[in-house]
Amino acid sequence: MFFLGVDGGGTGCRAALADGAGRIIGRGEGGPANIATNPEAARSNILDAARQALGDHAPEAEVCAVLGLAGANLPERANWLAARLPFGRVSVVSDARIAVKGALGDDDGIVAAVGTGSVFASQRAGQMRIIGGWGFLLGDEGSGAWIGRALLIRALRALDGFVPMTPCLRAVLDERGGAPAVVDFAKTAQPADFAAYAPRILAEAAAGDTAAQAVISAAADEVTAAVVLLQQEGDTVPVVFLGGLGPTFAVRTRALWPVLPAKGTALDGALWLARQGGG
Repeated sequence: MFFLGVDGGGTGCRAALADGAGRIIGRGEGGPANIATNPEAARSNILDAARQALGDHAPEAEVCAVLGLAGANLPERANWLAARLPFGRVSVVSDARIAVKGALGDDDGIVAAVGTGSVFASQRAGQMRIIGGWGFLLGDEGSGAWIGRALLIRALRALDGFVPMTPCLRAVLDERGGAPAVVDFAKTAQPADFAAYAPRILAEAAAGDTAAQAVISAAADEVTAAVVLLQQEGDTVPVVFLGGLGPTFAVRTRALWPVLPAKGTALDGALWLARQGGG
């Protein structure tokens, strides 16, 4: 039996194949894999990454696969995908679950995974609780997509006079071609499209742009609130920050609780679950 782990989010997905001894013998990468926002594209990207990893090493029927995916906290989406994958055994679980196992192993702690989307989880005495992760339209607070959208909202509010116009907001409006073009962009933009603004907003905030600073501060408040909620359920435990924005929020909140590096990656967590027989 071979073991396949997949870590998929709003920006891309990664796959790794391990043999029976746990040695990684193949890897692959693919495009966005959020099964809540675009399930068909996610399936195609997942298969592409998985087949890169499999190569000539293993037939699909002899693979036990665990896929940790954004959107898999919606059972109907997870079941839909699992029924459409060719592997011998398949378990589709939340990306938060594989993140926790990769970051903490069996230790107690909290994981704040903040990238294109966001999700938060605690693990105490082997029991896991996951909050957030409800997708871009209704959640993903503090994430890259949330930050990018917040910037565009603020740019339009600045045009109306609710908040001051800043160089960052003016530049974004001009680059998009004005307010109507911003609205048109938002109608069809995917989470990754909004999240593409996040690195720029961080840089503008560091350079002193007050609008960018306000957006990052609001995002940090959302992340802090999620961790505080999970901390209130027991003794204070260490927090591991993951995702492209994890280091940003780790620095901003390290005075509030112990912050530890992850033991491993979410992909490590998916492989660990696969070797245990599923999610």
